Amino acid sequence: MKIITRDVNPRTAWSLEQAGLHPLLARLYAARGIASREELDDALARLLPPSGLKGAQDAAVFLADAIAARKRLCIVADYDCDGATACAVGVRGLRLLGATQVDYLVPDRVVDGYGLTAAIARRVRERGCDVLVTVDNGIASVEGVAEANALGLQVLVTDHHLPGERLPEAAVIVNPNQPGCGFDSKCIAGVGVMFYVLLALRAELRARGAFGEQGQPKLDALLPLVALGTVADVVRLDANNRRLVAQGLRRVRAGALPCGLAALFEVAGRDARTASALDFGFALGPRINAAGRLSDMTLGIECLLTDDAARAQELARALDGINRERRELETGMREQALELAQALFDESETPPPAVCVFDPEFHEGVVGIVASRLKDQLHRPTFVFAPSQAPGKEHELKGSGRSIPGFHLRDALDLVAKRHPGVLLRFGGHAMAAGCTVPEEHFDTFEQAIAQVAAEWLDAATLQRSLHTDGPLAPEWRRVDLVDALQQEVWGQGFAAPVFCEELEIVSQRLVGERHLALKLRHHGHPVDGIWFGRTEPLPGKARLAFRLDADEWQGARRVRFLIEGAEVQPRG
Repeated sequence: MKIITRDVNPRTAWSLEQAGLHPLLARLYAARGIASREELDDALARLLPPSGLKGAQDAAVFLADAIAARKRLCIVADYDCDGATACAVGVRGLRLLGATQVDYLVPDRVVDGYGLTAAIARRVRERGCDVLVTVDNGIASVEGVAEANALGLQVLVTDHHLPGERLPEAAVIVNPNQPGCGFDSKCIAGVGVMFYVLLALRAELRARGAFGEQGQPKLDALLPLVALGTVADVVRLDANNRRLVAQGLRRVRAGALPCGLAALFEVAGRDARTASALDFGFALGPRINAAGRLSDMTLGIECLLTDDAARAQELARALDGINRERRELETGMREQALELAQALFDESETPPPAVCVFDPEFHEGVVGIVASRLKDQLHRPTFVFAPSQAPGKEHELKGSGRSIPGFHLRDALDLVAKRHPGVLLRFGGHAMAAGCTVPEEHFDTFEQAIAQVAAEWLDAATLQRSLHTDGPLAPEWRRVDLVDALQQEVWGQGFAAPVFCEELEIVSQRLVGERHLALKLRHHGHPVDGIWFGRTEPLPGKARLAFRLDADEWQGARRVRFLIEGAEVQPRG
């Protein structure tokens, strides 16, 4: 591993400090490209206006007309956390704005696959609905939208995924990545797109005089759900996304959150009063996602929709149980997948530029998580495949891929499809995460084709694992109150949480739980506890360690500890 220290413009850091930021925060923000205090203003008034999102105004008119005509609306969601939160935001928001008949339908991962299919469109029509609204999907659903149109449904597509060569012939499309859209936040999550549609709809209804003397409904109650979906989908936290997450967290900490979210905090053992983006990404998000992976995402959506505290507790406990099952399944699959990946090359050889693994016993619901774990361990674009469990599709393989910086996964799949027609039955996704379906007999061809693209696009420097850090931690900043202050800030994808790095003395070390290395360290002459999760190999007496700050409790007192992220060990001699 190569540890790299981020550059910090001292003049920018000084300017931020003079504007009132803590010196440590000033340095961290300067290293992440923040040039002024105004960029950190997370007020709602600083959000990008809905008018800049192509299709948002047309969607507002479309929905306002549907509400006025008392048409029955059905939201077609995706089966991940972004899709579930987008669905809940859509249902709650439309009801707040006067829609009296709002239904939803979430595809089954196994039977239906991803997105709006022709079969899903028929099911929506069979429910007696007039208007179909997609959330977090639909931009690639050309056939599904065509079937919906043929059935007499009016279709509004809200999505954030990259479009294919053809756009669906929907009545309205809202997607920041569609051609001709100048919206500055191209990485807004699907739940964020739906929230923006609701903002535009409220403005349209206000202009029509729909609210009368009681005033317009407040949509800020939806922000905790927007924040959860944004973090869980691991989209880049640009300035607009950070504002959405910050606003959601502020309401969660104040106790203004749906009872389903409160129940999820409880079953996860987290305190909503001190909620952080980490809680969304590593505690709540996985419990929602588990329903879509192994069961029915309706459980997750109902948990986010219910206003009955007892029902919320029941659903949250069910999601927690499914998540435990998911973890057990993932552990076994991950170990098997790693063995298969390591068998692709001898220890003396360089790993292939891309890794593909398949086992007939793998479960398609967790291939994405396993691909992510392998990618982290091998630092290669990685695909993990499982047999399709859909009736009549037994000879198809469902694959999920995760990538490394410098390798655009969806573009790579597009190139494979062009070079090898018929190898990919379906594919879609983003730069860093994508999915595809491959006939089992073409798995070897796909494996060779994706490795060839990786060999063309990736060089040795890109394939070397690196960790960007914020340099040394001054001893005066090794304080619990600063740990708490850092955790209250919004960090995540594209706006990395602080990681410090310096040479530390390892006073003692021991294995705990057979999988983690517990350390006694010396930092500027002072003892500090450390832990390296997932590390079993011992460290020398001194090493250059990269670490995050954490606080744990011992005998009633809170103290700082270092969470080790990586090491550069000096060669002996």
